[in-house]
Parts: sequence; structure tokens; C-alpha cells
Amino acid sequence: MKKADIVILGAGGFGLALAVMLDKIGHNVVVWSAFQTEIDDIKRDGENKAKLPGVKIPDSISFSNDISCVSGRDIVIFGLPVNFVRSVAKQAAPYISEKTVVVNTGKGLEQGTLKRMTVVLGEELSTERIAVLSGPSHAEEVAVGMPTTLVAASESEGCADYIQSIMSSDTLRVYISDDVIGCELGGALKNIIALCAGILDGMGCGDNTRAALMTRGLVEIARLGVAMGAQDMTFAGLTGVGDLIVTCTSMHSRNRRAGILIGQGVSPEEAVKQVGTVEGYFCTKAAYELAKLKGIAMPITEQCYEVLFNGGDVRKAIPSLMGRPRKHETEKNIMFGE
Repeated sequence: MKKADIVILGAGGFGLALAVMLDKIGHNVVVWSAFQTEIDDIKRDGENKAKLPGVKIPDSISFSNDISCVSGRDIVIFGLPVNFVRSVAKQAAPYISEKTVVVNTGKGLEQGTLKRMTVVLGEELSTERIAVLSGPSHAEEVAVGMPTTLVAASESEGCADYIQSIMSSDTLRVYISDDVIGCELGGALKNIIALCAGILDGMGCGDNTRAALMTRGLVEIARLGVAMGAQDMTFAGLTGVGDLIVTCTSMHSRNRRAGILIGQGVSPEEAVKQVGTVEGYFCTKAAYELAKLKGIAMPITEQCYEVLFNGGDVRKAIPSLMGRPRKHETEKNIMFGE
């Protein structure tokens, strides 16, 4: 395997987890942070105590707060919350060449524009070698070498194959896909369902209810995805049902943890404040707006939107969903089924 020069933008949990993994298999890794204090804390403590506690960061990984560090690199990975992707891409744009492979790992949609992250990156950067890396992957487990599978998807020929060759290891298996839309939307929209799963847990609901939520939630994800040009089978894979399972069932999931607080009576705003970055909170609004634009039925997302943004009562959401008109389970046309 060829040694690659890689910059990871973002010193949060997943960015650092990838840095540790890529360093371990022999690549040259630099982690960029906009905050020198964050870099100083990591160097002093040997770990990011707030976002990836207990995971030691090797001395062989370099850090920088100078965005020009992306210049001349083989791969630049955006390991940032989605609301920071465009602004950081603008800063990095003068230094990223058309030969650099740019990889996004953030899972969400841009507020206001409702755009996917690879679209945002394509608008800001000169390179066409843009990909998404997604799948069931908690940072806490990636960092310590627990077996993990991801999918690299790109519309640029050979780009996903290159990522697969560079990142695959004994503990990380990377598959490739040409369905960028499906891979991105699966990763983004499952956060909504994970937030709802947490709400159910906080309300004291059981396994039956969670299974129903996850299954019908996947239908909603696929409906909107297909309407936006995704391949329906992508949602049966790692970036669809795989990511949905891990996020709805694990306490590593910030979306689920925030949902639990909401289900226990904490306001959505306070729950997000306590947990930190909760991508499902913002993605619910974006997905709700997209569904309206596309004329797609997303009843679970609609109920979540009411709870998060209109003061809806979580205790009334379940009866509302259970009382909907009776129908056949399978949909001949997944785009327009209800």
C-alpha cells in the first residue's frame, strides 16, 4: 500500500478516530483545527478529553491551525459538523488542487439550501475528485480498532477505489459505491430516526416500538432518497439500514441521547445544549422542508418536526402515527407511498 499524505479537517471525535486509524496503518497524517486552544489541550493531555476520552493520540500525528496545511496533500478529509463545511471549504479552496481527493464524513444537509455536503464542496472547491465516506461507525470504536465497515462513494472515476485502497486495513473494510446521493442521504436522515428512537426510550417504550420506528423510518428515508435520485437498494446497505441500526441502538449516539432527554421532558433546545452536536435536530427541519418540496409522505419526520420546532407534545405523537389510515405494508412506488 502506498503511503499517503492526509489532512483531516476537524479535531473532533470522528476526525481524530480516523487520524489514529490512518496513522496506525502507516500514512502521514495532519489534523487541522481552527482552535489553537483545542490543539494545545490535545498535545498536553495526549487525547481529546471532551470528544474522544481515553484514546491516546500518537506523537506521529501532527496538528496545525493553518488551513494552508491542505496544500499538496493526496487526501483532505472533512471531519466537521455539516454547518461548518462550507465556511471551511471556502478557507481551504485556494490551497486544494484538482488532483487532491476530498472526502466528506459529516452526515447532514445544509440549512437553508438543503444541499448535500458533496454538492457544497463541489461549489466551493476546484477539484472534481470529491467523495463521501459513510456507514455505521462510532468514533469511539473506530479509534480503538473495533472491526468497522464503511462505504466510499464518488461520481469521479477511480476516486472511491483510491479511498478504498488507502483506508482499508485489518480493522476497517471499505466498500465502494457510485450512489453518492443514497449514501449521503442515508447517513443524514437516519439521525432523525435515531433522535426519535431516543425519545421513545425516554418515554419508556419497548423493543416493539423501537423496531417499528426503525423499519418505518427506513421507508421514509428511502422514499425521500429515491425522489432525489438515489438507488433504492442503497438503503438496504451499510449507509442505510446499517447506519440506522447503530445510531438508534447505541449510547454512543448523540442523537439518541438527546432524544432520551426530550422523551423525559427536557425541552429540545436544552437537550441539544446538554449533548452538543446533534445533527438530527437540524436535519429534521431540512428533511421536513425537502419532503414538502418533493411531495413525499414522511409522517415520522413530520411528528419529529412538530415536537422539535412547534412545541408538539411527544405523548401525542405516537397516537397520531398509530391512528393514520390503514394500508398495505409494501409500496409499489416507494416515492409516493404513504
